[in-house]
Amino acid sequence: MQTKLTRGEALSLLQKYNQDPFHLKHALTVEAVMRQLSEDLGYGGDADFWATCGLLHDIDFELYPEQHCIKAPELLKEVGAEDELIHAVVSHGFGLTVDVRPEHEMEKVLFATDELTGLVGALVLMLPSKDIQDLQLKSLKKKFKDKKFAAGCSRDVIRDGAEMLGWDLDTLMERTIGAMQKTDASVQAEFARITGK
Repeated sequence: MQTKLTRGEALSLLQKYNQDPFHLKHALTVEAVMRQLSEDLGYGGDADFWATCGLLHDIDFELYPEQHCIKAPELLKEVGAEDELIHAVVSHGFGLTVDVRPEHEMEKVLFATDELTGLVGALVLMLPSKDIQDLQLKSLKKKFKDKKFAAGCSRDVIRDGAEMLGWDLDTLMERTIGAMQKTDASVQAEFARITGK
């Protein structure tokens, strides 16, 4: 799986349609998690593709929330994104806004980790240190069961994603936390670089 888009082109497109720091940080986080998991799962040769899909997965969400994953193909075609990349981005909205099912393992990872990174991020803000390095699996499992906590993060999507991958929930959580811990410093640095925050 390859893309001819450079990271610079992908980042410029993201910033064209996304200004909110929250959305930018989420995009950078999912980009980094996808790159890390591509390597962890033996798809290192496709790391750029996985990362680009992560960076651009919510390209249409900020300006077109009612058309999330519906408007995305039009925006992605502006920069000549491949059909494979468009399918991957759109498929993370499966069952919510579109009926495009995640097929490749990469698409299933994106589907599963997108919501989970949001849940993890919300939990990290509650830690005394506000540092993901201090997050433990048992804390995430406890908050996962609390439907009032980060209610916007769909537990059903996370569960469905784990099932698609053939992983139990603990495995998905462990791998996602691990990827976020490994990449956090680079995400923070890149977020500061592009936002000045």
